[in-house]
Amino acid sequence: MGVKVLLRNPRRELEIPGPITVVNLLAKLDLNREAVIVIQGDTLVAGDASLSDDDSIEIRPVISGGAE
Repeated sequence: MGVKVLLRNPRRELEIPGPITVVNLLAKLDLNREAVIVIQGDTLVAGDASLSDDDSIEIRPVISGGAE
């Protein structure tokens, strides 16, 4: 088993062996930390947080908008 990772845009599910920090996980997936948010349940996860094999996270792209 590993850390369950749900990626958005495009949607795909992966399992990455843990323990692993969020920063290292994103590097392994070749994702820019500034371009995504990592969510566990309803909580944003910090880059230095450590993830275990029984954790599930979601990675979403950051969407920015402007004022009209």
